[in-house]
Amino acid sequence: MMRRSVLLSALALGLGMLAVPTAELRAESAERRVERFDVKTEKRTFGAARAIVLAPETVVRSVVTDYDKYPSFITRFRAAKIVGRVGDKTDVYLQVPIMKGTVKIWAVVRFDPPKTVGNQQVITGKMLKGNVKHLDAVWRIRKLDTERTELTLELAIVPGFPMPDSVVMPELRQAAARAVTGTRDEAERRATSS
Repeated sequence: MMRRSVLLSALALGLGMLAVPTAELRAESAERRVERFDVKTEKRTFGAARAIVLAPETVVRSVVTDYDKYPSFITRFRAAKIVGRVGDKTDVYLQVPIMKGTVKIWAVVRFDPPKTVGNQQVITGKMLKGNVKHLDAVWRIRKLDTERTELTLELAIVPGFPMPDSVVMPELRQAAARAVTGTRDEAERRATSS
């Protein structure tokens, strides 16, 4: 009887030990998830994405503002180039294919410097000119702790031709998710290499 008790206890302990890595894996995969959602304002609906970055807030901010390097870590961008500065604002030429590459959006976007709003850093970009009627981008960077940061991108684009929201919004959510994923991966790479 005692031997059976010892075996059952050992089995229970072994199963408990197996459960720990599974729970850790679930927690880790939840941190790798990129959430897609919409943000509605009075004027527009933004397609957005959010993820946890395993890097300090300062590293994440440096990647978000490294505009010239966007094509190297955000796969959807075909071109990104700083074309001017006005005071502390940065003008960036961006080119992004949408609709499986059949349409190319280009715009010169003026990015404001990071501003503290509540508990986050916000970097806003507004289109100066381009081949769409309107383009807004809002990056949100929120420190979770010394080694983790929440990163969100909100995108609003009004095409220069009629296109239903049922086509535009999934594209915006997908573009935001790819930008957040690429930025997250680059920030984590930079954090571990420094």
